[in-house]
Amino acid sequence: MDSSSSSSSEQRRKRKRAGRPYYYYYSQAHYFSLRSFVLCLSFLVFLLFLSSDRFPLGPASFHPVLKASTLLSSSTTSSSILDSFNSNNNRFLPILVNDRVLFPDHVLLIVSNQIVQAQDLDCVYYSKFNGSDELVKARPALSAEQYGAFRSIVRCPIPEANYSGVVDLRRRVGDVAESDWSLRVKSNQSSQTVHSWEKVVYEAVLDGDTAVLFVKGLKLRPHRRSDPTRFSCHFGFGNWGGENEGFVLTTEAVTAAQEVVRCLLPRSIKNMPERAQGIRVTVSHRSSRARVHEPPIGSVAKIYGPKAEEVRRDKGKYELCVCTMVWNQAQALREWIKYHAWLGVERWFIYDNNSDDGIEDVIKELEFYNVSRQSWPWIKAQEAGFSHCALKARDECNWVGFFDVDEFFYFPYGFRHLKGKGLPGHNYLKSMVANFSSSKTVAEIRTECHSFGPSGLSSPPEQGVTVGYTCRLQSPERHKSIVRPDLLDSSLLNVVHHFLLREGFRHLNVIESRVVINHYKYQVWDTFKAKFYRRVATYVVDWQKDQNKGSKDRAPGLGTEAIEPPNWRLRFCEVWDTGLRDFVLAYLADPVTGSLPWQRTLL
Repeated sequence: MDSSSSSSSEQRRKRKRAGRPYYYYYSQAHYFSLRSFVLCLSFLVFLLFLSSDRFPLGPASFHPVLKASTLLSSSTTSSSILDSFNSNNNRFLPILVNDRVLFPDHVLLIVSNQIVQAQDLDCVYYSKFNGSDELVKARPALSAEQYGAFRSIVRCPIPEANYSGVVDLRRRVGDVAESDWSLRVKSNQSSQTVHSWEKVVYEAVLDGDTAVLFVKGLKLRPHRRSDPTRFSCHFGFGNWGGENEGFVLTTEAVTAAQEVVRCLLPRSIKNMPERAQGIRVTVSHRSSRARVHEPPIGSVAKIYGPKAEEVRRDKGKYELCVCTMVWNQAQALREWIKYHAWLGVERWFIYDNNSDDGIEDVIKELEFYNVSRQSWPWIKAQEAGFSHCALKARDECNWVGFFDVDEFFYFPYGFRHLKGKGLPGHNYLKSMVANFSSSKTVAEIRTECHSFGPSGLSSPPEQGVTVGYTCRLQSPERHKSIVRPDLLDSSLLNVVHHFLLREGFRHLNVIESRVVINHYKYQVWDTFKAKFYRRVATYVVDWQKDQNKGSKDRAPGLGTEAIEPPNWRLRFCEVWDTGLRDFVLAYLADPVTGSLPWQRTLL
């Protein structure tokens, strides 16, 4: 019976196969053949990326993770979805967020490609206790702007209590009720990681055969170099600190100082830097007592190859450029830039530290002076920002000055003694630094600062600070520097006022009677009190904190609250100094109207 049953079953299978068309077997064979071919081809492409330039595939350098292919496909999906927003049919799709950084007063979202203006965006919040991931609350975005060539940033209000830091974005089209969106869930392709600003790799720049990383939370000793052998650098498409680390290539760090770590590039990237399109980078470090490295620090930093860099000048370098960092000081830019352009500054790098006072419009107005704005959303990171600017300006400029928008160079002797043809002061600063452009020893020029007080004023001077503030302290306070960016130490170490120079080079102190900086530090109270909001330097305590009250950064006698002290307008006045005011009114004012170049004409 078993034998007959087996025979019947075999006959039924033969009849079933006989009834199938011939192309059934062909399609099955073709499917498995094509699938095998795709899998083999993908594997070969991955190996080619790593080994085509003889990259060592040893265990110390390569740590494969099987999720890498999933993440790569996610990245592609993210870009295609973002591009689809150009179509009206897809305008209700959620915007995919690549990274999030939680700051004390807002959440910074990083997305791919250019996005719409902030007034067209909502920040989407989810309850920590809502397991369905449905939309719970939406609030308008604070701001949105382009960040580099391939990314944009959006600032969202800080989540309320019991709401997750995993903030998403949506486009607002008309008055769409919140209930209309409640059924739309978060995209599974969007990263769910939230990085704390206390510890994160936030920026990276390619520099020759190295990558320069900017890292918060290393807690290295300020104002000095640290041991780079404590650090390892990691390159990949993963999301350290998140759910997917991807594949990782590991190299050594060659310098470390404050928040900046310089890493060797993997050989495959070094030989073909155009491959470095959106590769995420991070560092891991070991403490002085531990023998093993801690896990890599969460990172939102990516490097991009030469194709992403700005087009450089074809006619050689500018002789003199200036870099500064500002927060809500747009109205000070006109006077500062137009005055120093007269002294010979040819190029301006304005690092904008989260301003919301219309600075973009002012800079657009000043485009004639070769001004560019660099969004720098990283709070209390001025030293790192100056290191970043030194790298950015090095290929464009012979000299770069680092000073603030309330600091003005003044030539006491030269402004009073005209030499040759032309007006006094024209290109004086440019000529001064050009005298040392071929020096074999001088790489930095330092100028002392005189601090001016309110000079009896109670409201901002209409003709500008150079004319309005004329009373100062007797002795100079601190100094500011102009450097040759190609002669800085490879660590890019700086203390805001000056840089560490390459071995064999030194700084030069200029004579106060020849050149000095008028620092309009203590202005009228309504202007000055903004300093209480926060200080941009990393190692300067915010004035609202009860620490370092005797610091030169603070105004003497002030507490921790922005309360105007008695007789503020009469303080910090020991010497009446009208030299720069007299020069400005005599040589820069319109001979007919008396107006100055930076005064806005009322139409």
